[in-house]
Amino acid sequence: MKFCSDCAAPVELKIPADDTRERFVCTSCGAIHYQNPKMVVGSIPVWEENGELKILLCKRAIAPRYGYWTLPAGFMENNETTAQAAQRETEEEAGANIQLHDLFSILNVPHVHQVHLFYRATLLDLNYAAGVESLAVQLFSEKEIPWDDIAFPTISYTLKFFFENYRRTQKGECYRLYAHDIFKPMQQEG
Repeated sequence: MKFCSDCAAPVELKIPADDTRERFVCTSCGAIHYQNPKMVVGSIPVWEENGELKILLCKRAIAPRYGYWTLPAGFMENNETTAQAAQRETEEEAGANIQLHDLFSILNVPHVHQVHLFYRATLLDLNYAAGVESLAVQLFSEKEIPWDDIAFPTISYTLKFFFENYRRTQKGECYRLYAHDIFKPMQQEG
């Protein structure tokens, strides 16, 4: 940040009085500009037929991680709930009609200032199609998931947690909420 969004004067990075963290502070009007993590919200859309569970994944048509597979997800917008964001992102990226269920995973990614939330979801039909941010949309069973081509660690963890939990539900357990912290940055590509 270089300029104050209140008065357009330059800002400086300093610790304001009665605070413990550096903040951008306006050199003219004194406004303190707080920066907070961004919320990435999505769904885990599933289709179950003849005892086989499949998850809908999107192949990214945008950077970062162009051409890699992901769950339908994106940044939460103002004036929407996390559930509304998950529903919207699933419709935008996968063209999918879903019934949203409970929140399934919360993944903290502090080194990129993000929190990722994923809801369980059931596909209502098989009328899905790639949106403008997706090259392709496809259903995968657990053994078919392209694990080496998953876009982000948050997606890998969520999928692993999901399949582990799904096996437990087959034995009578309930779905549970997973929370995980990812501190290690991704390896940069060549």
